[in-house]
Amino acid sequence: MTYSLLQIPGKSRRQLALLLIALAFLQATGQGRTHQTPDLKWQPISLSNGSPVLFQIKAPAKLQAVSAVWMGHSISFSYSAPDKVWYGLGGISLTTAPGTYDVRVTETFANGRTAELVRKVKIVGAAYPKITVKVAKQYTEPSQEQLTAISADKGVKAKVFEAVSAQRLWAGRFVAPVSAPVSDVFGTARVFNEKVQSRHQGLDFAVGPGTPVHAINDGVVLLARPMFFEGNCVVIDHGQGLLSLYLHLSEFKVKEGKEVRSGDLIALSGGTGRATGPHLHLAIRWQGVYINPAILLKIQIPAS
Repeated sequence: MTYSLLQIPGKSRRQLALLLIALAFLQATGQGRTHQTPDLKWQPISLSNGSPVLFQIKAPAKLQAVSAVWMGHSISFSYSAPDKVWYGLGGISLTTAPGTYDVRVTETFANGRTAELVRKVKIVGAAYPKITVKVAKQYTEPSQEQLTAISADKGVKAKVFEAVSAQRLWAGRFVAPVSAPVSDVFGTARVFNEKVQSRHQGLDFAVGPGTPVHAINDGVVLLARPMFFEGNCVVIDHGQGLLSLYLHLSEFKVKEGKEVRSGDLIALSGGTGRATGPHLHLAIRWQGVYINPAILLKIQIPAS
């Protein structure tokens, strides 16, 4: 049996009408809309501590902007017209415990309406190796003068890390800085001279001294100078909190403030700083978190 609105008693009819008006208002403004969507995907499919992550969402073209909150970090999305997808790059700290974490995506439409999409993302624990390394004594037991230099380097790096552009400067896939085998992976636990233990937060390439080193993507050179541990070091700002660092170089081919394109020559490899021999150390830093360069180089980036 069905009833028309007029058949409902007056008081109940008024309450129902008010409820329908409120629901229509919420639908029009997008308020209170929180749901899951199967259109939100990520690369790589299996995520672990130390991994970069590229979130992608299929959404209507009428969207004006997409952003996300991921592990306390903000991610700005870009739109790929050829792929009809919004995408944003994030990362997972090496110290992140295995578990399930929320990614909260906000869609903003041209009329100002917003919609929120929430997904549960599983993170597993990665198995990282452990090695013992022998280096010069000064890198495990620095003198007072060397400690002063180390402290000064920390100040320089702190200023560099704060100067990242809010805009996305990178575009397209990330490319390897050299064509060479990997000699040490990201995440390796290192014991230096049986006294100092640290975590390898980059990717080492087995190259001899003087090998051309190239920018992994578009950006601006924030730093190109010698440091105590890093040796001759170049840091490139790719925007949105993303930096690439190139360590132990023998010669600089760029200056601070220079704009570079993906594949541009930036330096020659070497063995300066705390290094057991000539090689290139590539590190990727995203909003203060070091992530695995090997995974970043494999991610399929949508066309700009």
